Amino acid sequence: MVVNIVAGIRSLRTFLIFYCCLLSAAGDEMVTLQEVEGTTITLHTGITGIQSDAQIVWVYGSEKAEKKIVIIQMFKGETERFKESLQLNRTSGALTIRNISRNHSGVYLLYVMTRRLYSRTFTVSVNAPVSTPVINVRRKRSGFSTESCSLLCSVENGEDVKLSWYRENERISITSNTDLSVPLNLPLQIQHHEKNTYICVSANPVSNKTTSLSITQLCVHNSGQSEVSRSHLPALIFAGVIVLIIISVFVWMWLEKKKQQD
Repeated sequence: MVVNIVAGIRSLRTFLIFYCCLLSAAGDEMVTLQEVEGTTITLHTGITGIQSDAQIVWVYGSEKAEKKIVIIQMFKGETERFKESLQLNRTSGALTIRNISRNHSGVYLLYVMTRRLYSRTFTVSVNAPVSTPVINVRRKRSGFSTESCSLLCSVENGEDVKLSWYRENERISITSNTDLSVPLNLPLQIQHHEKNTYICVSANPVSNKTTSLSITQLCVHNSGQSEVSRSHLPALIFAGVIVLIIISVFVWMWLEKKKQQD
């Protein structure tokens, strides 16, 4: 009976502490974090020398931290693991999230009660690393008249992913799409004789990948070999004329020889 009363008092005390936190703490400090999926992050209290009898409360929610309680705990000097990927330092009050995923995105509220009430709000956004963009040639059927090279940069789409073309250090085009089921594509039209450096960049808030364009390799070599064929056209015509002359000479000699025999 006494044990049940003590347990009830402790539960009531914990509830009152948490309730007072929600009512009293207006949020002394706000921290925004953007992290790469699969890494480890630590949410620090920002307080040094926390007293051993301090009351510390961690609250979490995907949009509003009041929705779901992650931690309500007294801290006395150990490290505690819970919820699989979460680790709580009971000395400093810091919360570590290992192998972070997009499911960990949301709002984390920290309440520390010592001689005064201190609060800290963490807004955590987790993104997967962006994929490397791929540049392909969009071939035309215009044969020898092609002066330009049509390219297409593509990348796997994801949350907050943007795809851009850069000429030297200047961004010349950009695209994004909220429909994550389709890849991002961004075309580019350039001239074969250009000497500029072009780079396709895929990026999200936590990472970016680049692919450089080799005009010589892609546009000249892969554009249906129109440029190569056109550059050899005079030589081909000259060779054809020579062949016709040689054939004509042989035919004339054969006819002359036949006349003499007759």
